[in-house]
Amino acid sequence: MFSPFMARAIELAVENVRSGRGGPFGAVVVKDDRIIAEGANSVTATNDPTAHAEVLAIRAACARLSCFELRGCELYTSCEPCPMCLGAIYWARPDRVYFGCTAADASQAGFDDSFIYQEFPQPHSARKIPMVRRMRDEALEAFRAWERQPDKRPY
Repeated sequence: MFSPFMARAIELAVENVRSGRGGPFGAVVVKDDRIIAEGANSVTATNDPTAHAEVLAIRAACARLSCFELRGCELYTSCEPCPMCLGAIYWARPDRVYFGCTAADASQAGFDDSFIYQEFPQPHSARKIPMVRRMRDEALEAFRAWERQPDKRPY
């Protein structure tokens, strides 16, 4: 089924590759049947490993709406979101996500993120990038300060 919003996300992905600005990923955020933000992968152009299309579109949409949530919005992305983008999507809380290509399609094109999913259940010390806990008791002070903060803005 044709969607002008998905078509735009795909167009952003193709233009991004053809222009040499970044990888083959594009995303748009839609609210009230209008595109309010767009993003195209710019990891290599900006030397920022978090500059994925979905993250950039989410950042732009939240800035435009002056809100850290995207309730009432939909995200259209040219490809199934990677683990990082999926996390950002869940934190942003859009109503729905539409995607074009699958993670398997991305893998065939050289963008395989399946190893990240395999890392999640591993013990911290057994991961490809070992994770070592230090100073937990001291670090808990940040949460205690948060709990005591009378004017905190929960998210």
